[in-house]
Amino acid sequence: MTQPDSAKARFLRNYERETATTLRVMHAFPADKTDFRPHERSNNALHLGWTFVVEQSMLLRALRGEDMFGSGYGKPPEDWQDMIDAFKQARSDVAAELKKPENEKLDGSVVFMTGPRQKGEVPLADFVEFMLGDQIHHRGQLSVYLRMAGGKVPSIYGPSADEPWM
Repeated sequence: MTQPDSAKARFLRNYERETATTLRVMHAFPADKTDFRPHERSNNALHLGWTFVVEQSMLLRALRGEDMFGSGYGKPPEDWQDMIDAFKQARSDVAAELKKPENEKLDGSVVFMTGPRQKGEVPLADFVEFMLGDQIHHRGQLSVYLRMAGGKVPSIYGPSADEPWM
């Protein structure tokens, strides 16, 4: 009889698959269009891409039991490839942390925003799922930017107009 996966092992599988898809979308974005924004109230593509890096840093800090708000997250680099490289490094760091044998159930909690100008305790297992879901949400935004900036949208969960499967 096989042993059931731990919460962390299941999350790691999803994390690796979803972040690989995010990287494909990031690689498809035209590096010379990082100032593109679909509306004046929207972030430009570079700042949207930097969201992926910041969220990986938050995820890593949460997994390590560190404060997520104290030291900031820096400014995005000016170069799209440097931003992709920062995401790859953060992704690698998170995956390495998830592969450690400690805390297989993702027990514990983190202090995170729970409402406007409010922080509170959030279960760690819920937080890591939230962060991955938020990455998927922002990846969807970036895929719209990508199309509007003249790039080709790769397959995400199935074929796209630019990457048909048949």
